[in-house]
Order: sequence, then structure tokens, then C-alpha cells
Amino acid sequence: MKKIAAIFPGQGSQAAGMGKSLIATDQGREMAEEASGALGYDIAALLDDPDRLSQTEFTQPAILFVSLAAYKLFESELPIKPVFALGHSLGELTALAAMGALPLAEAVKIAAFRGAEMKKACEGKGAGMMVTLGLSDEAAEKLCADARSAGKQVWAANYNCDGQIVIAGLRADLETQVEVAKAAGAKRAMLLDMSVASHCPILAPAQEPLKKALAEKMSDTFLSPIVSNATAAKYRSKAEAIALLADQLVKPVLYKKSVAAFENEADIFVEFGHGAILKGLNKKITQKETLAIANTEELATAVEVLERSE
Repeated sequence: MKKIAAIFPGQGSQAAGMGKSLIATDQGREMAEEASGALGYDIAALLDDPDRLSQTEFTQPAILFVSLAAYKLFESELPIKPVFALGHSLGELTALAAMGALPLAEAVKIAAFRGAEMKKACEGKGAGMMVTLGLSDEAAEKLCADARSAGKQVWAANYNCDGQIVIAGLRADLETQVEVAKAAGAKRAMLLDMSVASHCPILAPAQEPLKKALAEKMSDTFLSPIVSNATAAKYRSKAEAIALLADQLVKPVLYKKSVAAFENEADIFVEFGHGAILKGLNKKITQKETLAIANTEELATAVEVLERSE
């Protein structure tokens, strides 16, 4: 059978109504009950609530839950051990849960806690994020370095694929860089509807609380190695996970580099979660096929494709 790499999306992949068919299964219903008990509110109701889904402390557990439900249902149908797991931002926490380092109940609580701590670190600072299309890595890095030399707070936060880089920082400072980015060759530069500045030094206050939460709840069980967003290297221990997930808060997501570094180890990528965001990025990074599983119909299709390859 084909060797798979399991990949998990992060914030921005959410949409009201996601995960509905997954929860309708017996296994999905049991998972929803467990997650709801851990969180203290109905996860199914959250997945139908666009207002709460826009708040990071709710967005993060919702995304993690849907991705993990998709993975667990897939695992029940076709128990293939991934050659590695990779998440984008929050998705790295989901990857850890999928590979056995965190039980579902603890994973959703840590996702909610992570979101709340990120929100707290940015409160009152006017934080934000901006996407640039068409800039090289070097041009984006120069833009940020020049802006910081001028006293502004902006950093490259997500290296998604060639020509797609997300920049984080203070919203007022980012606004001054829209025209600068276009002058540097960006086809588009646009502020995102976000009040959190992810993967930059603004989130430093969230690092120690996250480390403490992970240290209390994470095990040293890793069914497959995880690829770190912060280093684009593999790890498979609790100590590394705690340090790297804290680093990830203030360092850029090296998604493009991570896929390129290990694509030759897998025959196919399988994205678990809503939106097929990573499938879209992978088309620009690798020639390897990516399947996306967000619902039971896509689950059946993916299982059929992989069973044919036996």
C-alpha cells in the first residue's frame, strides 16, 4: 500500500457546518460527546456557530476536533501508519494528538487554551496579519527587516508556498507595508480579518503557559514522527514537542520547506480537516498527490483510492 504523510490544517480553514457528516457516524458522535465534556460546551453546536468560530479560543478546538475526527474515522477504515505527520500552525497540535501524544479530551482543551493565550498576548496591541502574493521569500524578508529598522513591528510568519507569504505584526504597521509590498513586486498585499499576530515575537507571553499545559497532559507516545513548523525537522519525543510548539508561537511556519524536505518519503499526502487548504498549497509545492478528507464522502473516496494501490 502507498506510504502516506498525514497533514492537518490550521486556523483559517474553519467554516460553519464543518464536520457534520463525521459527527453523524457512531464513532464521530462518541468523539463529539468526549470533546464536549472536556470543553464544557457542545462541540456540535459550536461547529454550526459562525460567530464563535471567528473567535480564536473557539476556532482552534473546533478545527482540531474536525481534523482529528476525520483522522480517527480514516484510521478505523484503513489503519495505515503515516510515515510522518505535519500540521500547519495549530495543525501541529492536531498531528500530535493523531499520533497518540495527546488524548482527544486534552487536545481540545489545550487548543482552546492556546487560542485564549494567543488572544490575551495580543489584546490592546492592535495586532494583525497580512497576506502577500507574488513576493519571493527574500523580498518579503527584506520588507520586514527594513520596516523593523524603521521602528515598525512586522515579521514573516507563514512561508506557505512560493509567492505566498503571510506577515504578522501590529496592524497599523502592516497597513504601511501594503503599498511597500506592491512596490517590491507583490501581485497582492491584503490585511486579513484577524486580531491575533501569529508566529512572531508578539506571542512571547503565551509560550510559558503553553509549555506548562503541554507538560502536564502530553505523553511520550509517538506512533510516527512529527515535522516541526519551526525547524522543518522531525521529532518524536515529549520534550521536543513542548519546546518546539512554544517556539512555533514566535517563529514562522516553514510549511513549504517541511513538505519539500520529506516529500520523497511519502507516496501520497492525506489532509484531514475542512477546507482542503493544504491540498491547495501542496499543488504549488510538490508533484505528489494530496487527498483531502473533510466528510464521510471524501473519506470513502480516499479509502477506495488507497485500497486500489495495494
